[in-house]
Amino acid sequence: MAIRDQDILRVEIPPMNRMEGIYLPEVFRGFATTMRHFFTSFGQGRTSRTIQYPEERREHFTPEEGGIEARNFRGVHRLNRDEEGRVKCVACMMCPTICPARCIHIEAAPSPWDDREKYPKKFEIDELRCIFCGMCEEACPVDAIELTPEYDVVGLSRQEMVFDKEKLLNVYDVTINKKPM
Repeated sequence: MAIRDQDILRVEIPPMNRMEGIYLPEVFRGFATTMRHFFTSFGQGRTSRTIQYPEERREHFTPEEGGIEARNFRGVHRLNRDEEGRVKCVACMMCPTICPARCIHIEAAPSPWDDREKYPKKFEIDELRCIFCGMCEEACPVDAIELTPEYDVVGLSRQEMVFDKEKLLNVYDVTINKKPM
């Protein structure tokens, strides 16, 4: 189906005058805005929000500090353990089903324990693909997956950022005794 000529709207861009053509007035207006913000921030007693990371860390994200609220912050994932130290996941496949980034991969196997049918033989999250939306955490019926307040995860290769079951359980072990922000 071709587009008819009467369906096309032609837009004429008005020509610039001499002052607009040299762009200098707009450059000066932008510089004036920058200077106004620069001097008013000192006049109101505001301090810099810059921190010297990694020597200084911002542990509390509060609106007063110009950050986000702690209860809404979502960092790296962890896979929770139950009371007996086993993986809490029952391999229901809710988290990979609901994940918009398709970064969670689970292989289920029959459970060696009597209290559940399945458990995850393989559980991987690609942290580089993840958008940290928290939908996996909301979908989990047994609260097996959780997003922690940890935000400084480093990997030297792409493969290091694919967290397997052991690495996710290790994040649980490291973060379980930390108080929430």
